[in-house]
Amino acid sequence: MQLPIQSQSTIYAEPWEAAAGPGDLRAVAVAADRAGFDYIASCDHVGVPRRLAPAMSTIWYDPVATLAHLAAVTERVRLLSHVAVVGLRHPLATAKQYATLDHLSGGRLILGVGAGHVREEFEALGHDFGQRGAVLDEAIDALRAALGPEEFPEHHGKFYDFEGLGQLPRPAQPRVPVWVGGSSLAAVRRAALKGDGWLSQGDPRDRLPEQIATLRRLRAEAARGGAADGCSEEPIVVGAITEPLYVGRPGWEVGRRTVTGAPEELAESLRAYRAMGVHQIQVRFRCRSRDELVDQITAFGAEVAPHLDH
Repeated sequence: MQLPIQSQSTIYAEPWEAAAGPGDLRAVAVAADRAGFDYIASCDHVGVPRRLAPAMSTIWYDPVATLAHLAAVTERVRLLSHVAVVGLRHPLATAKQYATLDHLSGGRLILGVGAGHVREEFEALGHDFGQRGAVLDEAIDALRAALGPEEFPEHHGKFYDFEGLGQLPRPAQPRVPVWVGGSSLAAVRRAALKGDGWLSQGDPRDRLPEQIATLRRLRAEAARGGAADGCSEEPIVVGAITEPLYVGRPGWEVGRRTVTGAPEELAESLRAYRAMGVHQIQVRFRCRSRDELVDQITAFGAEVAPHLDH
């Protein structure tokens, strides 16, 4: 699940999050950890321009600091950047942060990356917004090298060039998974050619089968042509963001798109994603308080998740 509180876009934030703090964030992370969730995720924005602030808000916690903080209070749940706009930073700086996070968490990092969409962020940090796709393509390659097993990583490309600079600690994982976020054709192609996973950015159910078919076709073509640079030989992990959920029958207005009902009903609805070829789903719960969210997470883990494999 994407964590609440750490990002508060008006598209999805609940009213109670505005007054929430670190203790609430920790409680939610611990609940997800105990309920058996696969990962918790944190977003990435350096700064939000005034023109977008009314919709996006300016509340965006730093993902590395947030996930490192939560690694210390959780035991098994994985830690996902969904997504890190890696083109805003040099790959060696990104690798230093995320390698340390993986080392401190005992190998729980999943590095989710994306191109970004806020022009002003790129311009303020001295980067070319128009080249962000090409930069991301190379940044993934550079990060593969910088997060690999070598103490002195090496990469030579158009945008980044480095060698002879040692970085310790290394990640605890032999290979840090890189999941590519985005639903444009360019993002799907990038995931197919360079990713270990694809993070759909909210594609509706009726669009997912076509997206997944394109992803698999592009990956198969790249594999046959030897163009899947840096990809794992394992099948790509396909992700989807579900509709908002509420376990049970809510006594309040949760919105027409929210999927509600008994655990078996929710599980039946969510199993449709697996039939499409989705391997992992990211869920979000409608809630009026931290305690209600923790209750929803706990109920989902105990009562809905066991039905998902049936």
